[in-house]
Amino acid sequence: MAEVSFHPGKKVSSVKEFEKLNRIGEGTYGIVYRARDTQTDEIVALKKVRMDKEKDGVPISSLREITLLLRLRHPNIVELKEVVVGNHLESIFLVMGYCEQDLASLLENMPTPFSEAQVKCIVLQVLRGLQYLHQNFIIHRDLKVSNLLMTDKGCVKTADFGLARAYGIPVKPMTPKVVTLWYRAPELLLGTTTQTTSIDMWAMGCVLAELLAHKPLLPGTSEIHQVDLIVQLLGTPSENIWPGFSRLPLVSQYSLRKQPYNNLKHRFPWLSEAGLRLLNLLFMYDPKKRATAGDCLESSYFKEKPLPCEPELMPTFPHHRNKRAAPTVSESQSKRCRP
Repeated sequence: MAEVSFHPGKKVSSVKEFEKLNRIGEGTYGIVYRARDTQTDEIVALKKVRMDKEKDGVPISSLREITLLLRLRHPNIVELKEVVVGNHLESIFLVMGYCEQDLASLLENMPTPFSEAQVKCIVLQVLRGLQYLHQNFIIHRDLKVSNLLMTDKGCVKTADFGLARAYGIPVKPMTPKVVTLWYRAPELLLGTTTQTTSIDMWAMGCVLAELLAHKPLLPGTSEIHQVDLIVQLLGTPSENIWPGFSRLPLVSQYSLRKQPYNNLKHRFPWLSEAGLRLLNLLFMYDPKKRATAGDCLESSYFKEKPLPCEPELMPTFPHHRNKRAAPTVSESQSKRCRP
């Protein structure tokens, strides 16, 4: 079998060097296993690359993910350690850093919701990862709670880069059919082909709101319903607040309700002024005015009480991800992390 190398000068390992322990999930592009590296004893996540529809090698989405992840090294981005091959050359596995939980199943199974101090701890980590991605000209394009993983030390990592893209200046056209519907920015829903890091920032607003409210903010059932939910929450967009809005490709296909109010304060009556200001900046209709990750990291919301708790004071996990077990919080952690 010919040797394939994603690391110049390094021989590619075989998947036989890993002992699969259990299946922990299924990403957009492949099955994920918890596994043990028999050489080092390290526990890793082993992601099998889907090849079902491919006759000519690795799917383009997986190649993109591999290429991007090999470039990225940040504490809040999932780590691609190496690429290994199976019994056939077409059988490829990504060896990733292992995280005990994903936030979606955690939210589903927690006996009590995250405190605001814990929410701030999570969101700060996601923002640091996004800032790093955006500084490296990468848009994730599928940010959502199920793509945010957490280690048993409370470290949050953004995962699943199957839809991610590197972008340059000038920005090249891209398909608007990206980002899971509930987290999809209005410019995507209205057919823009110009995508910038601002689409990740809209999704970040949806994630922050979901963590604060303990449920999805905009759970649309179709693209029309999604646009309507956004308008109900934020008011009807106009050329005045969003220059270029009326020229978006799909605007004529929607009959937008007339709704003049921003209802974020009604949805989060208990949230501080700084918290509401941050949400409003993430939910700016005009992508050019939307907050960047750097802007958010400077927000006074993270500097006021309750202060973000330390990552190691996040809930701990007695079982592995596939068991979908509720996390436990020790009495001392519980006291330290509460607002």
